[in-house]
Amino acid sequence: MQDTALAIAFTSIAFLLSVIWGGPFIQLLRNMKIGKIVRSDVPESHMAKMNTPTMGGFMFLIPITLLTVIMNAVSLFGTKFFGSSTLVPLACMWGFAVIGAVDDWEGIRGPRRGVGMTSRTKLLLQIVVAGFIAYALQYMLRVPHIIWPSAPIPLNFGIWYMPIAIIIIVGMSNAVNFTDGLDGLAALISMTAFAVYGIIALTQGQVYLGRFCFAIVGALAGFLWFNGKPAQLYMGDTGSLALGGTLGVVALMTGRWLFLPLIAIIPVAEMLSVIIQVAYFKATHGKRIFKKSPIHHHFEMSGWPETQVVMRFWLVELVGALVGYALTFLG
Repeated sequence: MQDTALAIAFTSIAFLLSVIWGGPFIQLLRNMKIGKIVRSDVPESHMAKMNTPTMGGFMFLIPITLLTVIMNAVSLFGTKFFGSSTLVPLACMWGFAVIGAVDDWEGIRGPRRGVGMTSRTKLLLQIVVAGFIAYALQYMLRVPHIIWPSAPIPLNFGIWYMPIAIIIIVGMSNAVNFTDGLDGLAALISMTAFAVYGIIALTQGQVYLGRFCFAIVGALAGFLWFNGKPAQLYMGDTGSLALGGTLGVVALMTGRWLFLPLIAIIPVAEMLSVIIQVAYFKATHGKRIFKKSPIHHHFEMSGWPETQVVMRFWLVELVGALVGYALTFLG
């Protein structure tokens, strides 16, 4: 009960920190002229979002970091200086945030204005960061490779664990990045997934990891204060890559990532829609399955208002997360 109460307290404090410094941060971005550049191939309604401040991921990254470091600096029982389970996901969060920030900056001020760094370069950097994190998970934290619902002990993948972990981390990073296309969508979806894994972590006795997850939930709630339609800022790749990569790490640390595709059903669907669209386009020499990918744009171009897409996608995410949570402890 005490662990749950502290996790809720983390959520509240993180929310307040994000809300309090959100206004000054948005003004700072405006003064620096760090505004979103909208590509011409998106639905026409998105053109009104041109020059809205971006790189807003720092709004929640900084409170999460401060809260995690300060509140975990001394264990309640005095046995540890840090809750070591928070250091690896925090390192992952900032590793992917740096990649995203460089990509955002390149798209705003760099030679590839409006585009950002090349996909190949971004993917390579993601794999490198994920490789270090996967090594830390296997050889430093020694996390369970996978906890099968009906198995008496965790299953071990041996040398195959690192490549599997890299695929999960990089895949989730890009999945959340694809989800970040509508006001409030990525933040709502990420809050739901992190809340579920926070509960899983607390259930397993991973107190520090649970607090970390709920700090993210609170900080994202504060971000949503400014990101709900009409958005005053966007998280950019700075935030979306960081959130996705961290979600993958948190799932791996619990060992309960088997049902991650359900708990993060919307990001996975967004990523699959892009893969299917690109593959079909190349195979048919120009034909498309969706009007536009990621799939949230398909529904926009089918006549759904943006707020309706966000709400319906979040409802699907909520149901998927609940089913995934239930199956996680089945048997």
